[in-house]
Amino acid sequence: MRKLLVLNVAALGYDLLQAHGVTQLAGLPIRPLTTVFPAVTCTAQATLRTTAAPEVHGMTANGLYCPETRQTHFWNQSAALVKGERIWQDFREQGGRVGMYFFQQSLGESVDELLSPAPIHTHGGGMIMATYAQPTTLFGGKNPVPLWRYWGPLASIKAGRGIVHALCERLNRGDAPELLFVYLPTLDYDLQRYGAQAPHRKVTRAVHEAVQQIEILAETARQQGYELLICGDYAISDVTGSACFPNRLLCEAGLFQTRTVRGMLYPDFHRSAAFALCDHQVAVLYATDSTACDAARRLIESLPEVDATATRCSEHTLTFTAKSGHWFAYPWWEKTCEAPDYATHVDIHNKPGFDPCELFFGKTPFSCSTDVTKVRGTHGRIDLPIAYAATIDLRGETLQAIACHLRTWLSASSSTPPAE
Repeated sequence: MRKLLVLNVAALGYDLLQAHGVTQLAGLPIRPLTTVFPAVTCTAQATLRTTAAPEVHGMTANGLYCPETRQTHFWNQSAALVKGERIWQDFREQGGRVGMYFFQQSLGESVDELLSPAPIHTHGGGMIMATYAQPTTLFGGKNPVPLWRYWGPLASIKAGRGIVHALCERLNRGDAPELLFVYLPTLDYDLQRYGAQAPHRKVTRAVHEAVQQIEILAETARQQGYELLICGDYAISDVTGSACFPNRLLCEAGLFQTRTVRGMLYPDFHRSAAFALCDHQVAVLYATDSTACDAARRLIESLPEVDATATRCSEHTLTFTAKSGHWFAYPWWEKTCEAPDYATHVDIHNKPGFDPCELFFGKTPFSCSTDVTKVRGTHGRIDLPIAYAATIDLRGETLQAIACHLRTWLSASSSTPPAE
């Protein structure tokens, strides 16, 4: 049974690598590839492991809204959220083992080894930096990556170093699963802070560091007999214009409702007729009925930062795309004093929208910024290609096509050869 390492690298843009003189990864020529829309982590990774389009596998963004409970779920890690047969099903049925490390929506996945960030939020407002491991003894029961380096104001290229170091140790033991899925977030942080085209030393350093990490892990895998598939999930583009605030507009129109608690405005989804789940350059509008949906659509399409045409996901759900150089911000409040308490904290699960401002320190100790003008890089559109390199022949010009060929390759690699 053949071995394969699938290395999914955040923000691995083809143009980014070309601009820094990178034409090869681990000795393999890089090629451009069109990613899936919307170009965000959870959507791309779900397509990569199912071959399905977002409207089929269900991960239409990094967050979802549950109308039954009227709650948002950003970065929920349950594998049950991803619908569809996994590309490794035949491979596993024939005895192949699968390992998944730091992929989104991986908890409960049908794999043999699993590692994922899973911090515990304490009642006192703190956080225990825990990692979920299956089996529990994997990596000695330790956190390979300090999670404050994985996201937040202290997030840095050190997160990738920890992941690479841990995986190299696992590979060198000689008994790792034959199929490995690894996520490497190294490029994500400074590209969002400074932009992909910025002549900034930290951007250059992040690119060189990511290339080095890829080469170290790839070489270790090759020594253990693994083929390689290296690909991005999205390409980051520069923020050149203003952020867009659709929920402020919906709030002013009375479609989005809030409740006041100690002077702070919290969302009231039970009374809201419509709201926008903001995720980088994509905003998913959820409405209770056709009337609210049409009214909200007209309001959001009137914003200068929004592309003219929305995509209908379901009867009362629409997806909006920001114009190039712009992105969607989730806040609905106008005054700083009205912001909910989680606005100034790293709180990726409670915020009903992605908040890149968490990458910056705020005005007070241990707080995050709420200044959207600090964000210089974003993604979600598919204008820019991602980078792709492989030791196996996986033909296609899109990430979805590559996933389809990968399923075929895995099935063939585990097939029982005919008797002579």
